[in-house]
This record gives sequence, structure tokens and C-alpha cells, in this order.
Amino acid sequence: MLYDPGPAERVVSLLLTPLSWLYGGGMWLRRRLVKRRRYPVPILSVGNLVVGGSGKTPFTIALASRYQRVWIVSRGYGRRSRGLVEVSRPGEILCEVERSGDEAMEMARALPDAGVIVSEDRHRGIEKALERGAGMIILDDGFNRVEIEKFEILLEPEGIVNRRVLPAGPFREFPATASVADLRLREGREYRRHVTLNDPTEQMLLVTSIARPERLDPWLPPGLLGRITLPDHAWFEEERLRALMERYGAESLLVTEKDAVKLEKFQLPLSRLALQLEIDHGVLDAVDRYLKETKYATQD
Repeated sequence: MLYDPGPAERVVSLLLTPLSWLYGGGMWLRRRLVKRRRYPVPILSVGNLVVGGSGKTPFTIALASRYQRVWIVSRGYGRRSRGLVEVSRPGEILCEVERSGDEAMEMARALPDAGVIVSEDRHRGIEKALERGAGMIILDDGFNRVEIEKFEILLEPEGIVNRRVLPAGPFREFPATASVADLRLREGREYRRHVTLNDPTEQMLLVTSIARPERLDPWLPPGLLGRITLPDHAWFEEERLRALMERYGAESLLVTEKDAVKLEKFQLPLSRLALQLEIDHGVLDAVDRYLKETKYATQD
């Protein structure tokens, strides 16, 4: 119903439209009434307007890799913990994936020179990052954190047919809210994915727990034995995966890097879809100008 509704889902979405107007109206008022808090270091927000995946994690990784003294503050979706958790500091992983969540651990593994913090309270996360010496902070999925003064980078996925707000559609706020972003970026236009297949085998079974797994289709190799898709952030069971491999006759499980951080302890062979993002120079120049204006470039 949310992304590509059929006839029955369209009817349900239409019936829910009054509730979506109320929800969207509340978010519209919140964005205009809340007082924004400014912090002493530049804050970049990488976010979107829809629920589900739009490439925020790989974009955050690509952006953070260009700078020093970077801390990422995320909510930590899907984790088996609560409160503030330090996932990593430069050169050191500080917790298990169960406490961090999959996306936060993926970022920590990919960015050994950065720090990663998860916290439902983003202000606590930012304050902890400042305490650790952050020179700049990236808010993962931060577009709706309207109470924080920040540079807004909004990722706009393609192919969203249903343009309604929750609960009738996938949008967290009215689509027109995108106009407040400092940068509005679309995949294939301002940034592109490059995917490589590491450790392939002849007989692979796709197993993944990401939002909108159909986004993987352009990079999947031919001849997959099958596709096992779980809800976003779902946790895997080793014995169940082993049984699936035996049932399909698989030599390895084909997974994303987001999935792989939850499978590292399992004694199972993995083939990995490794994703890198190429961001246009114009986008990076705009970010650099903002950082220069906020004096980031002059910090030691």
C-alpha cells in the first residue's frame, strides 16, 4: 500500500486520507513552531521524507569518509538496546551489533576513523559526540529532527507512486516540505551506486532484511537459487539459515553489508554485495562551502 498500491490498497489508502491530513498537518505545525537549537560545530543531516530505504546509510558513509573528527549520531533502528550507546570511536568498535543495530554497525565498520553513537534522544547523542571531540556531526535520518539547526541533505527516491502522508502513504510529512532542504538529491542524478560482488559462488541464495529489497534487482547475478526477504532490520537465526542453505543446495548466502554485520558470528559462507556511492562534485562543493562558512576547515 505504501509504495506501489494495487486497486485494493488504493481504496484503503483513500479511506485513510483524512488521518493522513491530520498527521501531516501536525508535522507542518511542528516544523514551524519548534525553536531550533544551535550547536558549536557544523551538523549535516542526511535524511528523507519517506519511511523505508533511500540510501541514507551508504550516502552517510561516503560523505563522512571525506572529513576528519566526524561523529555520526543515529537513532539505532532495530537494535536490542535502549538509551545512548557508543558504537565506535576512531580506531575502536565499542559494542556488539545487538546493541548498535545493523546500520550503525555498518557505518562503524566502514568508517574506522570516525565515531558512531546511537541514541533515541539526538541531543544527548550530539552532546556525547562533542564531549568526545567531534569537529563535525552527521545526523543519520535527521530530516524530521526539526529542533536542531543543521544543513539539510534530502535524498529523494524515485518510483514512489503513493504521494500521501502516513498512515495513507509512505511520506512522513507533506511532499512539499522537501523545499526546506538545502540540497535535494536524487539517485541517478546527483549520486550513483556502484556494486561489486565479493566472494561469489556457483550456488548462491539471497537472504536480506532491508527495506524495499527490490532495489537490489539491478545488481543481482543471474542464476540465484532463491530469494529470502525479511522485514527491515530483522535478526537472523543461524540454524534456520543453515536449513535454508541445505534445502536450496546453496554454497553461500548472498547478503548486503547491512545484513553481513549481523551474520559475522555465524559459521556460514557469505557472498557480499559491496556498495559504494559516487556523489557529484557539485554536491560535495556545496557541503564544503557550508563547512567553510561554519569554520570547520580552520579547526585542528
